[in-house]
Amino acid sequence: MTSPRNDFLSLANTVPDLLRDPAVAAAWSGPSALAEFSVAGLAGHLAYQVLSIPPALADPVPAEPVVPLLGHYERVEWIGAELDAEISVRIRRGGESDAVDGPKALADRVAEAVAELTDTLASVENRPVRISLWGPWSLLLDDFLTTRTMEIAVHGDDLAVSAGIPTPPWAPDAVEGVLDLLARLAVRRHGPTAVLRALSREERAPRTIAAF
Repeated sequence: MTSPRNDFLSLANTVPDLLRDPAVAAAWSGPSALAEFSVAGLAGHLAYQVLSIPPALADPVPAEPVVPLLGHYERVEWIGAELDAEISVRIRRGGESDAVDGPKALADRVAEAVAELTDTLASVENRPVRISLWGPWSLLLDDFLTTRTMEIAVHGDDLAVSAGIPTPPWAPDAVEGVLDLLARLAVRRHGPTAVLRALSREERAPRTIAAF
């Protein structure tokens, strides 16, 4: 049976191989498919979705209020932020910092984190967690992992496109969870009618139903 933990580990296990692809190394210093992100910075941001979890679990249980999954996306600053906004610059700088030692070292760090999390997530309780990039709120671990799984899928595709290679063949159950979250976020942003038309009626589909 699928679960947020299984879905996360399934996608996280694809990240080291993607980072080790020679095409990623060849494109490392060039621009990525995302505006203002280098391939290195994008790779670092992708890796962060895994690397951020062990420190979050090592921290004490946070005292801030726990919010539901969609409530998290109502609070984050990066949705709709301009490219030169402080939060956008901070995210890009964080990616560059994580990638500073190159693709092989980054892939090795991610592989070590995935191995650690494979053991840890088998037994850790569904406790509140947070990371410093957020504001004063927390998520339950399983909701947090759902957000990271979505980030891995979205940015894994971004990195593959940037390097001119196929997007990793993710497990169908994990992808279903990602698409479910993105659909709910798209409905929150555009309303149910726009999403319904985009999925069912090409002749009156809106220009976009992007979740962010």
